Amino acid sequence: MKALVNEAPGLPIDRSRKDHASSWNVREKLLLGLSVRDYLAQMMRNPVNWVLAAILLLGIPLLGQRYLFGLATVTHGSQDYPWGLLLGFGLFGMVPLSASGFLLSTAVEIFHRKDFLPIERLALLNGLLGYFFAVIYLLVDLGMPWRLTYPMVVSFGPAAVLFLVAWHVATYLSVQIAEMVPAFAEWVGWPAAKRWIKSIALGLTIAGIILSTLHQGALGALFCYAPAKIHPLWMSPEFLWLHFFCSSIFAGLCMVIIVSTLLKHFMAWRCDDRFLDNLDRITIGLAKGSAYAMITYLVIKLVAIAHDQEWQYLITGWGFYYLLELGIGVVLPMVMFARGVRNHNVAILRFGALIAVLGIIWNRLNTVLVAYNWRHYQELPTWQETWIVFTVLAFYFIIYRFILYRLPVVFAWKQP
Repeated sequence: MKALVNEAPGLPIDRSRKDHASSWNVREKLLLGLSVRDYLAQMMRNPVNWVLAAILLLGIPLLGQRYLFGLATVTHGSQDYPWGLLLGFGLFGMVPLSASGFLLSTAVEIFHRKDFLPIERLALLNGLLGYFFAVIYLLVDLGMPWRLTYPMVVSFGPAAVLFLVAWHVATYLSVQIAEMVPAFAEWVGWPAAKRWIKSIALGLTIAGIILSTLHQGALGALFCYAPAKIHPLWMSPEFLWLHFFCSSIFAGLCMVIIVSTLLKHFMAWRCDDRFLDNLDRITIGLAKGSAYAMITYLVIKLVAIAHDQEWQYLITGWGFYYLLELGIGVVLPMVMFARGVRNHNVAILRFGALIAVLGIIWNRLNTVLVAYNWRHYQELPTWQETWIVFTVLAFYFIIYRFILYRLPVVFAWKQP
């Protein structure tokens, strides 16, 4: 695509009208201004598309198998391990990595940090798709998506934490869709829709703060349903909701650093100068915020251990594993952030963000799978469940890239 953009005049599409004053139609916008033959040709030349096709070729039949013959045909789900890799990664991992939406909208709309404006829409898109696909993972695990309205509307369960999480996520998804309307309105040429959303942007941001704060913590509170099954180092009833919330802050910021870095290296043709020229400075700012959240998270972790009097567990094998998770997933990237910010070394900040994101996923998988039933046995996911996880992740990547190619997320839409 980069080669075609360099060769073809008027590409990429970043305005409503062509150079000769006629408007782009929807078909031309969807095909990025290319003919069908050129568009298909550039798809075939991209090796990433071949990898995605290979994943989907096996993954889609496995999804069909799950819905036709039941969850037991693709997972080891049981009464002992009700939450497997689908929820450990898809729900508990994706949700904290998607916290970037409310964090950046809060910085820009509430605290007027206009220096983060070039990356705000990318953070909003990351949040929207992350939450949407967390719901997809949940529906794959639960099955019968056509029954989704029953537990949410027909049979209320306000005393259940999962009911709380479901309504918060559903409501917050609506808020995030509304926050992305301005980008879509610019692309299709609906200025009235953009003006209306801008008029209620403050209310949307406040709603996003409330909803996201509540459900990030409520995900941790879910584990209070089975406190005796989870190792005490990962299970602190009074503090677990706070662990999940604080970790989501640096997880969301680090995820934006990673995505923006990938865009800079592999999709620079779609980014405008405002995004590219300010990216290093924005990365430093995001790393600062992540470091503050990390030190807060570490302090609360220590307070939880002291409160529950669990120091003796730290000298066991489980304790060494727990310290390894904290050391690699939190302390190491925090030190890298401190050093990178001080020396303005953006490369080390981006590497630290990658380690932090992997550390969050590691923590969620430890809580859901590894430290679960720690007195008995650990359950390994089946290869089918693992492949389904990558299949849904492939769809996530495809839609993410599809939107970034077309909508003005990392570039400014030029008015005629």
